[in-house]
Amino acid sequence: MNIVLVNMPWALLDVPSLAVGILRRSAKQALPDAEVTVVHGNLDYVDWLLEQREFTLAQFNLLALDSYFSGLGDWVFSSALYPDDAPERRIKEMSEQLPLSDTDRDMAIELHRSAPQFVTELSRRILALAPDVVGFTSTFQQNTASLATARAVKLAAPQVATVFGGANCDGPQGAALHRNFDFVDYVVRGEGEHAFPALLTALTKHTPAPETLTAIPGLCHRQGGTTLANPMSTKPLRPADIVSPDYDGYFERLEESKARDWVEPKLVVEGSRGCWWGEKHHCTFCGLNGSFMEFRSKSPDAFYDEVIRQVERHQVLDMYVVDNILDMKYLSTVLPRLEDSDYDLRLQFEIKSNLRREQLATLYRAGLVNVQPGIESLSSRVLKLMDKGVTGCLNVRMLRDAETVGLSVSWNYLYGFPGERPEDYLPLVAQFPALHHLAPMEGVARIVTERFSPNFDRPEFGFQPLKPDAQYRRNYNLPESELLDFGYLFTSPHRGIEDTTSDLLKSAGDRWQEEHVHSRLSAVDLDDRIVLVSRRKDFDWTTMTLDNPFEVTVFRLLDQPHTVPSLLRKLSAQASATTMEALLADWLRLGLVFTDDEHWVHVVPTAANQELLRFERIFDTRRKGTTDDEPEPEPSLAG
Repeated sequence: MNIVLVNMPWALLDVPSLAVGILRRSAKQALPDAEVTVVHGNLDYVDWLLEQREFTLAQFNLLALDSYFSGLGDWVFSSALYPDDAPERRIKEMSEQLPLSDTDRDMAIELHRSAPQFVTELSRRILALAPDVVGFTSTFQQNTASLATARAVKLAAPQVATVFGGANCDGPQGAALHRNFDFVDYVVRGEGEHAFPALLTALTKHTPAPETLTAIPGLCHRQGGTTLANPMSTKPLRPADIVSPDYDGYFERLEESKARDWVEPKLVVEGSRGCWWGEKHHCTFCGLNGSFMEFRSKSPDAFYDEVIRQVERHQVLDMYVVDNILDMKYLSTVLPRLEDSDYDLRLQFEIKSNLRREQLATLYRAGLVNVQPGIESLSSRVLKLMDKGVTGCLNVRMLRDAETVGLSVSWNYLYGFPGERPEDYLPLVAQFPALHHLAPMEGVARIVTERFSPNFDRPEFGFQPLKPDAQYRRNYNLPESELLDFGYLFTSPHRGIEDTTSDLLKSAGDRWQEEHVHSRLSAVDLDDRIVLVSRRKDFDWTTMTLDNPFEVTVFRLLDQPHTVPSLLRKLSAQASATTMEALLADWLRLGLVFTDDEHWVHVVPTAANQELLRFERIFDTRRKGTTDDEPEPEPSLAG
């Protein structure tokens, strides 16, 4: 059997497809004599485009990433699926969701018009490989490009079996895709490690027996012209059955591509699936885990061996870990072993935002450079509405401690939750200037209703009536009744704060981003005193020493969030509530602390180790006094 697996635009250029890698290995294990070829359609498209016109990485990322919520990337290839004689009108509609420059608008229209030509040429290259089966993985904005190419393949070679899978095919979405596109022979819904090889085995027979196809969980197929959708598996894969991907050929193909000058290649590895927090408390807005929330992780030995094996095989040290949440046992098993390995790894991981500094330090020593902690908000009350299981002060502690240990943080500020109020935002926005030295949010956005999320599934949350997002009506000629099953994103009545408050939040977020590069705040604890250095536009002090024993003790206690009563209990009546409140109010004015929901935490990262001796020397000199003709050193500490 000759199998071709296709990874279409707008898959990212700097990483191989995890889904294709898993299916390739699964197919080889099930059919050792089969030929399994991967077509990197995303790289092929960039090379094809650059022969036609100027095209940049920024434009690729606009179509692949930045336009996800407007569907611009899918719209580009919709012309290869349906005729479109009015692209200017459709892109004008889209500009209400995604403002485009004249250059980007003209670029998108040109790509939209040329997409059918690329699809035709790519389908011919696929068929030149003489496939028996052509499989497409579809996630995010890969749908129209994959569908158009599958149709071109099927029109030219009806005997070739076309198969779809991926996140865009989970649950009702996969059944709707199969119902509405008759050139798609099979859709594998859910995890594919067992279902895809079972389908391939069935297809080795010239005409698969109906009972064989019916026995494959989640499979969509046809019998006598009737579309059938088998019940999906009720049990997720066991960790031992999660297949390690086969990436052979990707890095060589990238090296040949014109995109090689745009990106540094990275590996993609997977230690777990599902979410251990979501099993207990499903965050109300999150639909990421699709049909299976149950958390499963590979054994520490298996995951470590997989990471090292991929590194040694492909000689690449940068990698994304795609797990939706860190398996906490990896902190004491996998990560120390990675630290002790001979490789200077650079990893990115999703974590929960209540990790402590020593745990973040473990991540850093193992090679993590970036974390996505799912911060989402700095309001404890709004976080409770989300069912996040953290507080605003814990999220600020995360930002502070990540700065201390040297981790960059990726996060967004979300709003639009039922029951939220302006007072959940305005007092926090007023404190943003004190946080300008910490990693800013990448964006501020109203939540979108996602399939599989509680907001989608539970009418009592108030996100009814639901309508398929406008991008699906632009990109597919399907009735709304079908789009309700086909889509992942939905429009719904706005909940929570009004535009007046959200505009203030967005403005404050924009300013945080602008000021961050110029802002610093650091501390060095010198036993008998704590020395602080600040460079933040909204605060008129640059250096400060806390040498009062009471203040030093309180500052150290505020390394963790505390209420005023809890501080007083730990200080054994060294101060009254009035004295404590006055001190905290003064520190709030100076930008040293953050407060929310009656809790307080200090916001001062510890100075980088390499600065400590210099820092102490500067302030020892100041304690002794400097002369008028002796220039005062200007401290510059990394925050």
